[in-house]
Order: sequence, then structure tokens, then C-alpha cells
Amino acid sequence: MNDYIFSLLFKVRDYECDLQGVVNNANYQHYMEHTRHEFLESLGENFGVMHNKGVDAFISRADIQYKLSLHSGDSFLSCLNIHKEGAKLIFDHFIYRESDKALAAKGRIECVIVENGRLTRGDYFDRLLHPVRE
Repeated sequence: MNDYIFSLLFKVRDYECDLQGVVNNANYQHYMEHTRHEFLESLGENFGVMHNKGVDAFISRADIQYKLSLHSGDSFLSCLNIHKEGAKLIFDHFIYRESDKALAAKGRIECVIVENGRLTRGDYFDRLLHPVRE
């Protein structure tokens, strides 16, 4: 496993599994989203508060590669790193099964910021992430 700027421990719940007894593919995106929201909280920001200030973060693209299936009761670690490409903030996500550190999924999530209804160059990201980058 690499070094990550943020990680969060989860446990697969029964209802997240499909008929085959594995985590349904859509839930991996939910895990990644929850990790991003908790990362924001760790920076002192909140997704709902951002919206109330007229700042909205939108996913412009999501690419997830599934490597192995998680099952009910599995503990796993959802990790992320970030970088910017132009106005987009790129979240590189990695989900590892805790028992053997095997990579279950990895994702590249591209995000843009809209402030007061206008697409921005991502200055909000720069201000928010300044402490993380130092």
C-alpha cells in the first residue's frame, strides 16, 4: 500500500451485497463518495455548508476498476490522494480488503466546482487544500 492523504475504515453490510453474495458495483462508488465527504470534514469543511455558501462540487467523471469482490462482513480501507488538472480536482481512490491488503477497487473521480451557478477554475480547491499540501 502507498501513502495516502486520507483513509477511512469500513465494514461491508449485508444489504450492500447482490444476489451473488458480493458487494454490488454501485456501492464502491458510494464508499468513495463517503470517503471524500469525510475528507472534507477532516479539513473543517462540510458538503452541505459548502452548498449553503453557494459552492457546489460536482463529479464530472467517474472511472472505477474492480479488482476483487468484497463480501458481507469484510473490513476494508478506503484511501485517497488528490491532485489538480486544470480546474478539475482528481481524487485517486483505492479500496483495500483489510485482512490481506488486497486491492478490491480503484477509482479516478474528477470533480469541478461551481460557485453561485458559475463554473470556476477551482480556486476553492486551492484554498481548501492549502494546509494539506504544505
